[in-house]
Amino acid sequence: MASVTSIRVSKTVTAATAKQRMLKQLVCSDAPEQALRYHGFRIIAGVDEVGRGALFGPVVAAAVILPERLSGLARAGLKDSKQLTREERERLDRRIRRMALAISVAEVDAETIDRVNIYQATRMAMLAAVQGLSMEPDHLLIDAMRLDHPCRQTKLIYGDSLSLSIAAASVIAKVHRDAMMRAFDLVHPGYGLASHKGYGTPAHRRALVAQGPCALHRRTFAPVRAVDPDAVLEEQVLSDFLFEDADLEEGAAWD
Repeated sequence: MASVTSIRVSKTVTAATAKQRMLKQLVCSDAPEQALRYHGFRIIAGVDEVGRGALFGPVVAAAVILPERLSGLARAGLKDSKQLTREERERLDRRIRRMALAISVAEVDAETIDRVNIYQATRMAMLAAVQGLSMEPDHLLIDAMRLDHPCRQTKLIYGDSLSLSIAAASVIAKVHRDAMMRAFDLVHPGYGLASHKGYGTPAHRRALVAQGPCALHRRTFAPVRAVDPDAVLEEQVLSDFLFEDADLEEGAAWD
C-alpha cells in the first residue's frame, strides 16, 4: 500500500498584512465622541493626515467638526480612508462636506518637510488645519499625535479606524491630496503620480532612477536622495572641504 506523505505549507504573513487584517476587525463608531460628550465636550474636531510616507509632494491634514448625530455616516460605511475605494471615498467626502459643521484642510510642502523632518511637518499641517476651522473646538480627537494647541486633546491610536470624526478627517484629507497628485501628474509626467499618489511603489522608484527627482520630491527621503545628483554633489563638496580633526590639532596656520 502506497504511503502518502503530508506536507504542511506554511504561509508567511508580513507585518503590513497582519496589521491590515487587525485594522479590519476594528469598528469605526462615534463611541469616542460619545465618551467625550458625557464629560461635557460639545465641539469635537477629528484630525488626521495623509501622505506622511510618500516620496513626493506635501503632507496634507484635515480637521472636521461633525454634528452630534453620526449614525448616518456609520451606516454609509465611513472608516479609515485607506480601507475605502476611490469611489467610496469621494462619495463619503461629499456627504461629510454636506453635514459637517466645519472643515479645514492644510498642507505642508516637500521643501518644509526636508527642512524640519516629516514628523514635525505632519504636526505643523495638523495644527494649521485645526487653526483654520471656522468654529473653535473644545476637544481634539487626533490619530496618534499631540499638537501644540491649548485645546484639550485625546491621542487615539488607530483613531481613523475607531472614531468617525477622525475617519471623516482622513477621507477629506485623502480625497484632497489624491486630486492634487492627479493634477501634479500633468505637470510632472513620467513618474506615475496619478496612479501611486507619490508613494514609493516599484514603478515610482524605477521612474526616479530613470528621470531623477523633480522639484517636489522629498530629497531627504532615502529613495530620492539615492538618485539625487545634487545630493551626491553636496556630499562630494563636504568631503573635499571638511578638515580632519588632526589638521586642527596640528595648529594649521591661517594667514
